[in-house]
Amino acid sequence: MIFPRRQILQVLGLATLTSQLPKIAQANSFSQPILKPHSLKIGDTIGLVNPASFITSADLEEVKETLTDIGLKYKLGAHILDRYGYLAGKDIDRAADINAMFVDPSVKAILTLRGGWGCNRILPLLNYQLIRKNPKIIIGYSDITSLLLAIYSLSGIITFHGPVATSTWNQFTKDYVQRILFNGEAVTMQNSVNTGENINAKPIQIETITPGKARGKLIGGNLSVLSAMVGSAYLPNWQGSILFLEEIGEEVYRVDRMLTQLKLAGILDRISGFIFGQCTRCDPEKPEQSLTLMQVLQDHIQPLKIPAWYGAAIGHIPNKFTLPIGLEVEIDANNGSIQMLESATESK
Repeated sequence: MIFPRRQILQVLGLATLTSQLPKIAQANSFSQPILKPHSLKIGDTIGLVNPASFITSADLEEVKETLTDIGLKYKLGAHILDRYGYLAGKDIDRAADINAMFVDPSVKAILTLRGGWGCNRILPLLNYQLIRKNPKIIIGYSDITSLLLAIYSLSGIITFHGPVATSTWNQFTKDYVQRILFNGEAVTMQNSVNTGENINAKPIQIETITPGKARGKLIGGNLSVLSAMVGSAYLPNWQGSILFLEEIGEEVYRVDRMLTQLKLAGILDRISGFIFGQCTRCDPEKPEQSLTLMQVLQDHIQPLKIPAWYGAAIGHIPNKFTLPIGLEVEIDANNGSIQMLESATESK
């Protein structure tokens, strides 16, 4: 079958790009109902895409084994092993893989392979109207933050901050994926003691910044990626939301700088609750000349007088929650819990 040129370009996300720009400017006032994607079942086909940094064929083989163990089939993006410098191929090709997976009826969910850098570059090339017409689970973290937030903001679909394909798929991580994406449960997420599946892993301690409970839509992701999106039209309406953040490899003063950027942009003043997951490898080179991370969090968050804590199982760590972006939740900063108030998926 020969497809008209315009239809092919729409799948690639190019034909609508120019006409989309005025609508992109209205991203923060998305007025249509928020859609939930369909839940997964054993035997479903997952679309594998790599929208950020490149991977090797060896990495891909490990991913295939992981998905087979979980009981899922997979379909590879056409450009999944491409490489363009530090990127997983040209921007237009990485975006085309995502658009194609959303429109492909055989693909029931989309799993990103890894983070790194590159997702911000392809945001203008995604076809958000096409994505809304074909709501599916899309999951990842780190650099994938920008995809999750943009798709939620411009397509009105619940997205999921959770493991990428190359993550450590231990029992803790798999349990949350199973309960939220397969079973459709409205779970309460809370740190647990290490069960021994991660060598040298220590129990994650909760540190309350401001006690209390709050409700709101759960929105967030990687701090540096999110702060790099400030000023663009790909971020959602923050009013009354619960902001969650995580980071890796950034010294405390850089975390301070990025939180200050969120403050100056008016984001922190609009939220009703705050969670900082893990800041992995964020220790200052000269501790005697630095504020502590907790001091920085207290400086920025305590004046807001909203429930807040540090230490949730979110970030570049083996044990990960699966967080539904855009779903209404209730948080308790006293015990560090996140309670989903409804299912994040629709049953088939």
